[in-house]
Amino acid sequence: KMPQTPPFAAMFDSSGYNRNLYQSKEDNCGGLYYHDNNLLSGSLEALIQHLVPNVDYYPDRTYIFTFLLSSRLFMHPYELMAKICRLCIEQQRLSEPGLDKNWMQKIAPKILQLLTEWTETFPYDFRDERMMRNLKELAQRIASGDEMYRKNVQQLLQNLIRKLAAVSQYEEVLAKIDATSTDRLTVLKTKPQSIQRDIITVCNDPYMLAQQLTHIELERLNYIGPEEFIQAFVQKDPLNNDKNCYGYQKKTRNLEAYVEWFNRLSYLVATEICMHVKKKHRARVIEYFIDVARECFNIGNFNSLMAIISGMNMSPVSRLKKTWAKVKTAKFDILEHQMDPSSNFYNYRTALRGATQRSLTAHSNREKIVIPFFSLLIKDIYFLNEGCANRLPNGHVNFEKFWELAKQVSEFMTWKQVECPFERDWEILQYLLTVPVFSDDALYLASYESESPENHIEKDRWKTLRFVSEV
Repeated sequence: KMPQTPPFAAMFDSSGYNRNLYQSKEDNCGGLYYHDNNLLSGSLEALIQHLVPNVDYYPDRTYIFTFLLSSRLFMHPYELMAKICRLCIEQQRLSEPGLDKNWMQKIAPKILQLLTEWTETFPYDFRDERMMRNLKELAQRIASGDEMYRKNVQQLLQNLIRKLAAVSQYEEVLAKIDATSTDRLTVLKTKPQSIQRDIITVCNDPYMLAQQLTHIELERLNYIGPEEFIQAFVQKDPLNNDKNCYGYQKKTRNLEAYVEWFNRLSYLVATEICMHVKKKHRARVIEYFIDVARECFNIGNFNSLMAIISGMNMSPVSRLKKTWAKVKTAKFDILEHQMDPSSNFYNYRTALRGATQRSLTAHSNREKIVIPFFSLLIKDIYFLNEGCANRLPNGHVNFEKFWELAKQVSEFMTWKQVECPFERDWEILQYLLTVPVFSDDALYLASYESESPENHIEKDRWKTLRFVSEV
């Protein structure tokens, strides 16, 4: 009987993470280096060998996740899958005729479990036909042994195909959303008043808007694969200078789409403020977004919160001194303090830890929500990657670095699996995702027309923008 797959939250224990891997005798002389029972480094071959189960051994789940996540810095997933297939055939003698059935029963569920871990956690690897071919071949070998395994293999393949179909559908939806907002922007330029409503007309309740923003955030977060963090900054393998391990092999752009959403929300906030001719209307929209940002903070949606603050801090908005004079800014000051970048975002990191603690003991999905300020998460992972070498001087893979990477990414995995507890409002979602937003130039032009330029630089820019817009 296989160990049950624990949830991601349980994967790394509170003292850091679970590095106590089960060692077999071969490990100590087979190219793996341990200290105090912690795996610190190893040759790539030994690490691959350590991933493959045998009759007496199944790799720890933290090891499986960490190795599958980081191995793509050294080799393509399809190359790893091919090696695993070969090792299974050699080590477990799956190809031998007249295989002892009792022996087969011990090993088949373990190989099946490993494939399940891989297909569930890194399904996008299987958008590669070579991966799918290897998976099906290995699964076929297991299935031929027993009717029960055949059903399990079928289930595994069906789940994987369902996941891949869902991401394809999601990508089509994103493409449609982009096309719709581009079309509307064209209409906006020719007939500005014909389609442009404002956010408060569509949703006058800040709490409701914060909930709908949380829907968008959680959906987009959910489609980001853990490997996308690693692929975002893949470098060449130092032992093989010509070989860039991923570059041309990237199968998804969910991470980029999520960063684009942050930028869109910032520009949407600035657009909603600057498009109003009357000062009192602009002040009202600013106060509205301050309330939305506060609700996002309370929910644990730090990404929307930061996007809203970024939008309000954009120069075309922040220069509107007469407008800001009409705004009660005490609540905004508190939010800015929470997201203050000084001391490496100390206040935000403290709030994030609090939200994470709350989510670990939560009884409802509402309390489980943690949506990190995503650009900072990417930056943290990037600096961790840049700060340590992938290989040690002796050519060993620096596995201690990959434990740390996996620890950060696994926390993200926990957050992205939360289902949004709020009811969807399709009209508000449609507005947030497709309403046209102003470009930088359009924002400055609207800002200067609302409150006149104050110095020569602003006056010159205004003249240029007016000239360009009239041409």
